[in-house]
Amino acid sequence: MAKPEVEFTATSSVEFRPCSPPIDGLWEAVLARDDANGAVTRILKFDPGTDTSPVGVLTHDFWEEIFIIEGSVTDLRLNQTFSSGDWAVRPPGMEHGPWVSEHGARMFEVRYYQNRD
Repeated sequence: MAKPEVEFTATSSVEFRPCSPPIDGLWEAVLARDDANGAVTRILKFDPGTDTSPVGVLTHDFWEEIFIIEGSVTDLRLNQTFSSGDWAVRPPGMEHGPWVSEHGARMFEVRYYQNRD
């Protein structure tokens, strides 16, 4: 099944739930999901003081596109802070994180697998 058809909808209507694996202060609101191919569109929320160090540096087998809507996060590996208006495109296998968000942040994220055809 493809992602559902959704007309403009308030993001406040989507409940934030703990991310997997759970990290204190890290939440996701899934806006659309395609269970057949693993594609996900979500809003990621960092509460003030969130630290993702317990999961370490991340890599994954999907593409990830991120846009920071508000707030900021500091990449501890790069020792660099990124804030609202910054964006990233991460291909499969790219190392990223861990992060700390001193004051909190919200990000728009799209995950997908590239067609191999």
